[in-house]
Amino acid sequence: MVKTAFSIRHARPGDAEQIARVHDASWRYAYRGVIPGAELERMIARRGPNWWHSAIVRGTGLLVLDFDDDIVGYSTYGRNRVPSMPYSGEIFEIYLAPEQQGLGLGRRLFNATRRELAEHGYLSTIVWALADNEKALAFYRSLGGQTVRRAEERFGADMLTRVAFGFVSAPVR
Repeated sequence: MVKTAFSIRHARPGDAEQIARVHDASWRYAYRGVIPGAELERMIARRGPNWWHSAIVRGTGLLVLDFDDDIVGYSTYGRNRVPSMPYSGEIFEIYLAPEQQGLGLGRRLFNATRRELAEHGYLSTIVWALADNEKALAFYRSLGGQTVRRAEERFGADMLTRVAFGFVSAPVR
């Protein structure tokens, strides 16, 4: 019998290389054709292993999803960055390697991130997704997220719409 195991844990400095690899692959998969090409490449290049190592050492809220001893997903989180919105916590990013999507791992990582936020007193959560990223919109809706705001953000010369999803119930155990 073949067994595979996954775990969700806080990132460690030695994880930086693998997180950068997941970031690169997942962003290309999610945003190719959504974010203008040159801008997407610039955004990906900015987040190499040194950037992730620095984020971990600084104490950024960062969980990783290990699957068979490889990091295949990550989430970043913290206090809501839009104080005018009635949500205390925010999931800034949640990404899985493309080959791991659709297996239920994203839901597990999302719920673990919400529990982590709750442990720090952030019981309600907001998360943003680009309006043209249909997979992300469907994912957050399937988790019970309610659309609470739309906003425009500049990516290079283009303005893209972002959608905020709010989660007010207690995180899933």
